[in-house]
Amino acid sequence: MGAIHGPDPLWYVVGTLLVAGSIGGIYYVVRGNLIDSTTDSADHIDPDQVSEATPTSIDDDASPATPINPESDPQARVLDLLPDDERRVLEPVLNSPGITQIELRDRSEFSKSKVSQTVSSLEERGLLYRERQGRTYRVYPSDDLQN
Repeated sequence: MGAIHGPDPLWYVVGTLLVAGSIGGIYYVVRGNLIDSTTDSADHIDPDQVSEATPTSIDDDASPATPINPESDPQARVLDLLPDDERRVLEPVLNSPGITQIELRDRSEFSKSKVSQTVSSLEERGLLYRERQGRTYRVYPSDDLQN
């Protein structure tokens, strides 16, 4: 039987654990100091500096906001109520009815499956419908949203 040449592999394990422990300890100390210093600096902010930096009124020249009337603009009302991902799919359909799901995928920057799932969900709720065209679908807004 031949003898093993070089250091025992156990020393590699011990050395790796020692280095990992040292790096972890240094990280823990530095992280603790950084968190403490940011907390301390946030506690010592001068209120005069904050008032100078922030404007007193955001809407000085803006007219008062008018509430959306659901009867006058149902599209805007529906878009306000939808989550962001569904809004990103429904908005291009409202802007250009008859858009294909492939074009919709490009405009919304979602994956093919995400667009398909979202369109199916919106179709179940009656917000749009789709018609088969070859290997894809053309998507149209519902009659209620078009009027």
